Amino acid sequence: MENSRKIDPFGFREYDARWLYKKSINLLGIEDLGKGLGTQIKNHTKKDNPRVIVGHDYRSYSEEIKSALKKGLISTGCQIEDVGLSLSPMVYFAQFNLNSDAVAMVTASHNENGWTGVKMGIKKGLTHAPEEMKELKDITLNQKFTEGKGSEKQISNFQEIYKNDLISKNKINKKIKAVVACGNGTAGVFAPDILRGIGCEVVELDCKLDWNFPKYNPNPEDLEMLHAISKAVKDNNADIGFGFDGDGDRCGVIDNEGNEIFSDKIGLIIARNLSPKHKGSKFVVDVKSTGLYSNDKILLENNCKTIYWKTGHSHIKRKVNNEKALAGFEKSGHFFFNQPLGYGYDDGINSAIQVCHLLDNQNKKMSEIIKELPNTYQSPTMAPFCKDEEKYQVVDELVTQVKEIKDNKTKVDGQEITEILTVNGVRFSFNDGSWGLIRASSNKPSLVIVTESPTSDLRKKKIFEFIDELLKKTGKIGEYDQKI
Repeated sequence: MENSRKIDPFGFREYDARWLYKKSINLLGIEDLGKGLGTQIKNHTKKDNPRVIVGHDYRSYSEEIKSALKKGLISTGCQIEDVGLSLSPMVYFAQFNLNSDAVAMVTASHNENGWTGVKMGIKKGLTHAPEEMKELKDITLNQKFTEGKGSEKQISNFQEIYKNDLISKNKINKKIKAVVACGNGTAGVFAPDILRGIGCEVVELDCKLDWNFPKYNPNPEDLEMLHAISKAVKDNNADIGFGFDGDGDRCGVIDNEGNEIFSDKIGLIIARNLSPKHKGSKFVVDVKSTGLYSNDKILLENNCKTIYWKTGHSHIKRKVNNEKALAGFEKSGHFFFNQPLGYGYDDGINSAIQVCHLLDNQNKKMSEIIKELPNTYQSPTMAPFCKDEEKYQVVDELVTQVKEIKDNKTKVDGQEITEILTVNGVRFSFNDGSWGLIRASSNKPSLVIVTESPTSDLRKKKIFEFIDELLKKTGKIGEYDQKI
């Protein structure tokens, strides 16, 4: 039996918590996390016995992690309502549907097997932001726990309630043939049923649950997963392909010709589709997203405004909430739909549904709709290794360097930097609309690099080469996960 707690402080990330199970956290560590979270929930809600929705994803060890977490929560006085096997958005939905005080979802999303973690939130529809994570870390590591008498009950059949909520509001008229790919992750229990329920003809791809992820990680940014969906779309002559991540809060999209469409472009065509009905709306996008939003003619005609904000589901969710924006789109595939389209949190299946509405509304194929956008050359999201304890300092130094390059009017591939945005790392733009981004990853020991050019593929690459040179000079950067 474990008799000493293990909990690596670096597991407390910007807006959730993730560890390699047994290597950087053990069950006693998880129990302490539960005690810390329970204490925090009580402090924020001013209740002795707050009600907390708890769910877990389909990994071999998620249930034992959940049991330890619940034990900690109950010891502080929390009343647990366990909804069982879940997607993160199902747990967020349960907070509205059951009117509870907080949520805790045991998941490491799309991270490789061996990882575990918790996504949590107190205010409805929002998950922890950096300040709450810092507070949670302090309570947990310094064991500032309160005690109480909690309880636990199982909520049976909640999966059906969640599915029916999405189905009942979203029926479509057109028969859309959709490839639904789940990478053997938890979304396999949900996405095919819901999309069939709204009226799609569904072709299932890797929807059988298998916690070993035998083919690839369920991650709609993973090229292997996207290629598999692309092949299935072409083989089945489908109208659209959807790929869901491990805990169902993100969605990737492949058009009818088998081409992947980066999520920021999907966001833009959804925003275009929504804007005539919702004139004057705001949209929030993250700093990794295409530059096309800023001067999109359809959004401008409908008096809609786009705000570029910090990457990370928690940051975008909060900004959507604070700005009362209609929707928020993150390059990684987290989409947030506010009332009347959703409850403000990220739900990959609701994102796929919004794409179905788009196809239902327009008598065009997805490939035609996407061609209406101006063409840009975008890099994938690239993540060069950089130690957790060094990455933020490295980025700060690079921000300073990029500012100097702008001030000195030094040219990059023949153009001067015209604009710098530093809400999250540094995004620097040029006159022709090209841009590059350097930021620290919030959930892995790496940086995040993205470049885009409306001018040429070569220009996109030149901006990357410029960034790569800056990184090499730091001497603190390792291998990339993928590179252009």
